[in-house]
Amino acid sequence: MGSGQVINWQGKHVTVAGLGVSGVPAAKVLHGLGARVTVVNDGDDERARTQAADLEALGVTVRLGDGDTLPEGTELIVTAPGWKPDKPLFAAAEKAGVEVWGDVELAWRLRGPDAAPWLAVTGTNGKTTTVQMLASILKAAGLRTAAVGNIGVSLLDAVLGEEQYDVLAVELSSYQLHWAPSLRAHSAAVLNLAPDHLDWHGSMEAYAADKGRIYEGNRIACVYNAADKATEDLVREADVEEGCRAIGFTLGTPGPSQLGVVEGILVDRAFVENRQKNAQELAEVADVNPPAPHNIANALAAAALARAFGVPAKAVRDGLRAFTPDAHRIAHVADVEGVTYVDDSKATNTHAAEASLAAYESIVWIAGGLAKGATFDELVAKSAKRLRGAVLIGADRRLIREALARHAPEVPVVDLDRTDTGAMRAAVQEARGLARTGDTVLLAPACASMDMFANYNKRGDAFADAVRELGSAEG
Repeated sequence: MGSGQVINWQGKHVTVAGLGVSGVPAAKVLHGLGARVTVVNDGDDERARTQAADLEALGVTVRLGDGDTLPEGTELIVTAPGWKPDKPLFAAAEKAGVEVWGDVELAWRLRGPDAAPWLAVTGTNGKTTTVQMLASILKAAGLRTAAVGNIGVSLLDAVLGEEQYDVLAVELSSYQLHWAPSLRAHSAAVLNLAPDHLDWHGSMEAYAADKGRIYEGNRIACVYNAADKATEDLVREADVEEGCRAIGFTLGTPGPSQLGVVEGILVDRAFVENRQKNAQELAEVADVNPPAPHNIANALAAAALARAFGVPAKAVRDGLRAFTPDAHRIAHVADVEGVTYVDDSKATNTHAAEASLAAYESIVWIAGGLAKGATFDELVAKSAKRLRGAVLIGADRRLIREALARHAPEVPVVDLDRTDTGAMRAAVQEARGLARTGDTVLLAPACASMDMFANYNKRGDAFADAVRELGSAEG
């Protein structure tokens, strides 16, 4: 039942697990193809009821508050990516011999015979930025493309919509890859691997294995991070098509079959004639926005995938210049009394926070939130010498406070002991008190936001509002 093989959906019993962002469109698409669709959902709140009513009006069966029982006669499950593999529903499916697909697998199977190839990106951090950079580079080369997957256009829309694409830039999470057994990308990149979502995958090995699935069956290039050996190991273990190459990216001077940086220039020694001797200039470091080290790495990974697709060097430069980063990703908010305030609310795990803290010399760090099983010793040990002070908020702030006591005992810490939304204003006031001229007050929480805010965007907005209040008080 590989891609392009036509499946007869007429009357097929399909259970869709979860009403979320991917569940509702999946249910509608499958119903439209003639399948008999039942949606099961754990929650039974007002939002779920509204979504259920919409689907039931079409003729889809919806069961709220019961996501664990396998509906009778189910021939296939299509699951939301967030559902954990150890849910009773999936154990029941395995026992009954029922396949489980994610939304990505469904999209992959529904592609037409001459569908656009996928350039795929995963990794603990930097996925969204890299995919957006890649789409920008592909557009600069005159190709019809879109950033899809975890972001932007839904994959199902991209695959089934009216618009014709030449190539898709696809962001994939480890969850999505777990449920996408037959996906085969043109080329793919794993940007980095750090412990994240271990509560979902059960172990670091299982998490890495799911990320590594992105390389399975690649045709042209498996792009890895030369500074992160775990990503190179995944390439070695992958079963790829004959002639597919391993391409590294590095912030140092590249060797043959790598992209890297030489004297402020991004260079390609992978997709050139005679790569032993030659290198192709792609862009300047100054063309990358912002030119922080981890973001240059993102740009190199995007460039590697674009070059694997045959894009000319000039398009890499033009695409990087045209790219503007997302809100709440190392965003400069204001300078107040000689102190710079930076919003990196999107740093929802330790790995992202580490990249953020590495970008500044002297920092008053605002951190805390939901730790999702993470530990903070390594992050604090690596960043200790840059910290002027720390202000802690949120449910799991104790874990960060203890790591600071162990690895940065001389750094003053304000523990706000608050998880209300107004805590951010107090945190910014405290940070201002700790900061000196030339310092950066950095919101890089290293934690998820849901203990206090609807999402990391709202957390970043609260920070920016509080900073602007300081500025207007100053003026």
